[in-house]
Amino acid sequence: MRLLEEMCNIHAPSGEEVNMKNFLLKHIKANQKNWRKQPEIIVGEEFQDNIILVFGNPRTVIFSHMDSIGFTVKYNNEIIKIGGPVIKEGYTLIGKDKDGSIEGNIIKKNDKYFIDFSRTIERGTSLTFKANFRNSKNFIQSCYIDNRLGVWNCLEVAKNLNDGIIVFSSWEEHGGGSIGYLGKYIYEKYKINQALISDITWITEGISHGKGVVISMRDSAIPRRSYVNKIIEIANNSEIPFQIEVENAGGSDGNSLQRSPYPWNWCFIGAAEDNVHSPNEKVHKNDIKSMVEMYNKLMEVL
Repeated sequence: MRLLEEMCNIHAPSGEEVNMKNFLLKHIKANQKNWRKQPEIIVGEEFQDNIILVFGNPRTVIFSHMDSIGFTVKYNNEIIKIGGPVIKEGYTLIGKDKDGSIEGNIIKKNDKYFIDFSRTIERGTSLTFKANFRNSKNFIQSCYIDNRLGVWNCLEVAKNLNDGIIVFSSWEEHGGGSIGYLGKYIYEKYKINQALISDITWITEGISHGKGVVISMRDSAIPRRSYVNKIIEIANNSEIPFQIEVENAGGSDGNSLQRSPYPWNWCFIGAAEDNVHSPNEKVHKNDIKSMVEMYNKLMEVL
C-alpha cells in the first residue's frame, strides 16, 4: 500500500491535477518495462493535464479521475469548497503560497469557515486535508482514497492488460470538464463506446464493508441497462465477490460520458468507503482485492 499512501499525500485538488499527472507519468515510465504490454502514452497541451494509455487493440476504456476535493482561500483566510468536502472545525488543512508552507485547522466565525493561520494567505491558494494514512489488518483509512484508490486500481490492472485504454481524467469532483473531449477523441480514433468508471462509492444501508466490489446500476444518472446487465452477467459467472448498488444521488465521470454527443455505454464499478470526502475515508481490503480482480476479468472479456 506504499504507492497508494504516496498518492494520498499528493496535492491535486480539481484544477491542479498537474501534480498527479507528473507523478503518474514518472511512475508509468519507470515501471512499464515490467508490464505485460507497454502502452502508447498520449499526453499534450490538447489533453491538458489528462493521460491516455493505449494497450494493444482496445475494446474497452477505464476512466479514473485524478483530482480530489479541497478548499480555496478566499479573502482574509476564509475558505470555500472545491467539490463537496466535509467541512468541520478542527480538521487540519495544508497548502503552499508564494510566502511558504501553510498548515492550520478549520475554524468557524459568523457562519463562515476559515483556516486558523498566523498570516494572511494569498488569495486563490488551494488547500487540502493533511493526510494521515492508516494501514490496519483489514482496512485502509486516509483522506483522498476517493479517488487515489481508483487510480491505484488502474495501475494494478495495467500490469497485465493486453488490450484496452486507461484514462486518468480531471475535474470530476467539481463538475467534470475533461471527459467530453477525452471521450470524443477516443470514440473517433478507436471506434470504442464501452467504458468502466474506476472510482469509489459509499457504504450505505445496502452496501457493506468486506462483501466485494460495488457494481452500480444507477446513481443520479441511469446508464444503459443492457450494458450494465452484461457486466453483471460476467460478474455472476466469475468467482469474484460483488455487491449491487442502486442510489438516486452521486455521480461520476459516467455522467459526463452520458451527456456527451457520443453513444457511450458505461458502468461505475468500485470499492465502497465510509466517511466520504473527509480526512478519514475507510475501505476494506477485501473490497480492494475484488475491485482489481473484477477489472482484470472485465477488461479480458468485454
